[in-house]
Amino acid sequence: MPNREFLETYPLYRKFTMKVPSTVDKLPKPAIHMDCLVCKSAQTFNVLDEYHRTSGLEYTNAATQGEVLRIVYACTSCGEFGRYFFVKLDSEYVMKVGQDPPWDISVDRALQQLLGKRVSYYKKGLICESQSYGIGAFGYYRRIVEEIIDELLEHVPDVMTGEDRQKYLEGLELVKQTKVTEQKIQLVKDLLPPILRPEGLNPLSILHDVLSEGLHADSDDRCIELAMQVREVLVFLVNQIEQSKVAGKNFTENMRRLLDRKRKTAA
Repeated sequence: MPNREFLETYPLYRKFTMKVPSTVDKLPKPAIHMDCLVCKSAQTFNVLDEYHRTSGLEYTNAATQGEVLRIVYACTSCGEFGRYFFVKLDSEYVMKVGQDPPWDISVDRALQQLLGKRVSYYKKGLICESQSYGIGAFGYYRRIVEEIIDELLEHVPDVMTGEDRQKYLEGLELVKQTKVTEQKIQLVKDLLPPILRPEGLNPLSILHDVLSEGLHADSDDRCIELAMQVREVLVFLVNQIEQSKVAGKNFTENMRRLLDRKRKTAA
């Protein structure tokens, strides 16, 4: 069986490349970490019993080639809530063909606020991802990036100070003179503050490169990977900017309270 990443994050029908053992009894049973709807929190899940072949034959050393297995996971905390996966096996890959509860398409609150009316595009993109419709998902995410990039770039100065902020604002003025998304990203991508560039990686550069690939340049499988990149980078930027704004606001308010208290004590 593939690793926990496959079970936790892969949508239906997306192939996970691996060398599949020849018999079912040689498949490992990795623990997974997912939400429990009974505990109402993220919990560890373990395989409840042996793998079950949907063909109906129940023996543990059955051949894996061409089989579809039912895997049952139970929450280790409450012991009540279960997660079910139906996985098709090939000699060189595995893929989910069923999952309950289904792949999560919930949207983070901060992202909802920034997306506004475009949240419907995001949910449609997630639905396309859940069925491995890569080109469809990429189309929705690219549309969001194209429509929201101006708002996103306007929020970046809120987490900058001093000379860097001034340079960014100057670059932003040039951005406002173009309507081409790729050009906008190119103009400001190197001016992002370190807080938005983890380990030196530039999320706007990644978005720029992905968008440059073009909607019809690759296969559906490749577009799924591109769609995931666009979505994850977009979510990172939104959350990081929002968190930095809140932290800056809290810092300012706390400093003001301390200064006010100091003045009152001195008086």
